[in-house]
Amino acid sequence: MIDFRSFFREHRRLLSGLGLLLAVALIFWAVSSPAIVGVSASKRSLPVYSVERSDKRLAISFDAAWGNEDTQTLIDILNRYGVRATFFVVGDWAEKYPESVKALAEAGNEVMNHSSSHAHFSSLSSQQIREDLSACNEKISALTGVTPSLFRCPYGEYDDHVIQTVEAMGMTAVQWDVDSLDWKGITSEEISRRVLQNVGPGSIVLFHNAAIHTPEALPGIIEALQAEGYTIVPISELLLQGDTRIDNTGRQWQK
Repeated sequence: MIDFRSFFREHRRLLSGLGLLLAVALIFWAVSSPAIVGVSASKRSLPVYSVERSDKRLAISFDAAWGNEDTQTLIDILNRYGVRATFFVVGDWAEKYPESVKALAEAGNEVMNHSSSHAHFSSLSSQQIREDLSACNEKISALTGVTPSLFRCPYGEYDDHVIQTVEAMGMTAVQWDVDSLDWKGITSEEISRRVLQNVGPGSIVLFHNAAIHTPEALPGIIEALQAEGYTIVPISELLLQGDTRIDNTGRQWQK
C-alpha cells in the first residue's frame, strides 16, 4: 500500500512545480481563448472600418492634410465616372485652400472632419478633442454649408476615450479596411493591386489627395470596380441606418 504522506513529502518540490506549470497553462488558455478575447475586444469602443452589406456597395475616401497639387484632378476623375467620394479634411487645410473645399462640395463629394490640426488625439483630453472637432466643423461648415457628421482620426490613432468623445458629439468615427498605401509613393500598379485584391462589399478604401501616383491609379481602379458590379458611394450612404452594432473587427452590422 502506498504511503501518500511519505510520497508527498519526498516529491513536494516536484508537485509544487507541476502545480505552478498547470496554473500558468490555465492562465495562458484563458488569455488566448477566442471566446475570452472576443468578450474583451467587444467591450472596446471602435470606429467603423467596414460595413456588412448584401449589395455591392463600397466607398472610397481621401485624407486631405497637406498638399493641394492634385485636388482638382481628383475631382475631374471622379466626375468623369459619376463617382462621389468622401474627403476627410483637416481644418488648417480647409483654411489654406478654401476654394478647393468648395469645389469638392460643389462636385457632390462629402467633406468631413479630419481634425483641426492633425494632432495625436490619444494624447488629448476629452475637452481638447471636443474643441478640436468643433473648430474643424465650423471651418468646413462655413465653406460648404454642411456640418460634418463623420470624423477620421489623424494617423489612424484612437483609444476608447477618443471614440467615446466623438460619439458623444453625435459624430461617427470612420477608419478603413483597405489601405492603398499611396502615401508611401508606391507605383500606380501597386496601388491598384492593393485596392482591387482587398476590396469587398461594404469596404472603405483609403487614399490621400496629395499622393504622387493616385491620380494615375484612380481611373483604372474605378473602371475595374464598376466592371465588377460595384457601386461607389460616399461613406454616409454606405453606413447602415437605425439600430446597428460594431463587431470586434470594426465592421458595422444591422442589429
